[in-house]
Amino acid sequence: MAAKDAVPIVFVHGTRFSAGQWSVQLAALRDEFPVAAVDLPGHGARSDQPWSLSGATEVIASAIDSLDGGPALVVGHSLGGYAALEFARCRPELLRGLVLAGASAPTRGPWTAPYRWVARLVTRIPQDRLTRWNDRMLRRLHPPEVVAETIRSGYAFHTLPVAWAEVLGRFDADAMRHVKAPVLILNGEKDSLFRAGEADFARAHPQARVELIPRARHLANFDDPDAFTGAVRRFARELTGGG
Repeated sequence: MAAKDAVPIVFVHGTRFSAGQWSVQLAALRDEFPVAAVDLPGHGARSDQPWSLSGATEVIASAIDSLDGGPALVVGHSLGGYAALEFARCRPELLRGLVLAGASAPTRGPWTAPYRWVARLVTRIPQDRLTRWNDRMLRRLHPPEVVAETIRSGYAFHTLPVAWAEVLGRFDADAMRHVKAPVLILNGEKDSLFRAGEADFARAHPQARVELIPRARHLANFDDPDAFTGAVRRFARELTGGG
């Protein structure tokens, strides 16, 4: 059972995934902390809802409310990390801490062109083919117990173009000035693309630090679930006061 004074933790998934991305972390942390994972608009159980960053902030706030109101530690991966940055700007009173995982690259500038191209390409490929490719990739790269819930929950390819369209061109290290809580920038060591602005993001916030998961890639919580969970646990304990 979670301790009475333990900081609540809300996990926010990445592009095309759902709350199922965090099944291992939820199972490992729920005995110590109140925990929840959300489905962002257009994903998972909210697949039929239109995507928007404002809608994403409402979903995160609702999850915090379900954990007795917070403020909470919000853990966001990739798309979920940028949604968490928007949440930090809009609802600072609900934020106790922020973990940015695979989301410390600026979404402005010429490097985003390939992502705009991929977003357009996704609309031209049948959904069932994309699903087969993703299932095969996850099963090849990760243990079945780590990815089973993600595969079972399915993918939100239909939401990817509009979600990326809103995020691209919007975020850089300057977004960190809106975060009024401590920040852990938690990246896979080999996630070179989404670590591109890591140092700038860290410098932009007086209470930010960087921690790397050795040998992990963009999906660091799949590549090394224990190391990822351990980093979140240590940070949450610091916020609770028991670090």
